[in-house]
Order: sequence, then C-alpha cells, then structure tokens
Amino acid sequence: MIDFCYNGLMVTLIIPGYSAHNKDWLEETAKSVKSDGEIRPIYWGHWEDPNIKFDANEKANLLDGITGKRVVDIIAKSVGTLVASLLIEKSPEKIRKVIFCGMPLNDINEDRKELIKNALRKIPAENIICIQNDEDPHGGTDALKMFLSGFASDIKIISMPRADHEYFYQEEFNKFLLG
Repeated sequence: MIDFCYNGLMVTLIIPGYSAHNKDWLEETAKSVKSDGEIRPIYWGHWEDPNIKFDANEKANLLDGITGKRVVDIIAKSVGTLVASLLIEKSPEKIRKVIFCGMPLNDINEDRKELIKNALRKIPAENIICIQNDEDPHGGTDALKMFLSGFASDIKIISMPRADHEYFYQEEFNKFLLG
C-alpha cells in the first residue's frame, strides 16, 4: 500500500472566503498547517482585479485539475466551503479530510445548502470537522447544528466562543489533520 503522505502524492488545499480580508487567514493558515505533502493556498483573482468574476463552479473545476490524482485534504472558510463542496462532488474518491470553518448558512440559498449536504454525505463523518463561532454573523453554531442534524449528526462540530467571522484556529486544524 502506498503511504500518500510521504510520497508527494498529497496536497492540502486552503480555500478562503470571498472577501480580500481573508488573505491574512489564508497566509497564516498556509504557514501554520502541518503536512507532509504540498500546501496549496488558493488566492482569488478578484482580490487584485475587481473585474474578475467569482464563479464557484469554475474555481472547483480548476482545483480538481490542479490536484490531479493526488489525495486531498481541505481547509475551507466561508464561501470556500461552497467551492470545496463542489470539488468534493466532482472527485469524492480523492478527498481524505475536510475542515469547514464559518459555513455562511445565513447567506446561501437552499440549493447551495443542498449541494453542501450532498458533498458532506460523500465523505465519512470521522474525516470531517466543522468549526463554527457561536455567534458568527453569517451563521452561528446553533444554525450549523440544525443544518447538520437532518443528515449528518455524527460530524464533529467544534464551537468557538466568538461573535465574528474570524477563524484563526490553526492548532485545531493541525490536531485534526495529523490525528
């Protein structure tokens, strides 16, 4: 059996939220996360050029191509969880572990929520954690628990005592990815 972690056949994608202020989170996470494979922070083009249209499907297709046949770990924040879900839908067989932070449940429509549900169903629950701030203005821990209760109540939720949309929890990321 091949040990993917030590053969360069693994990549950890760090998929940020939409806003340019997520660049700090992206770079801090890329510096702090521990992996024996490639660490791949994803920068959105519209951060530098507002004329570039953000298309979650297009981003997921690009990420699917970039990762090729490698085993993939995902750390995604906010709208990045939607992009990650689209990637999982395309290639669930190559996904090893998933960390979703700050799912923006207050900001996405029912179709997108269904897409996230379908993606999460394709990954074993023990390979997923969701980190949510208690009072995140885009959807707190209670909203996440209600969202997951109907189909994935065995996914681990880590609730953090904050009232913002900041997710600098790199120690938690490493604990899960290395565990």
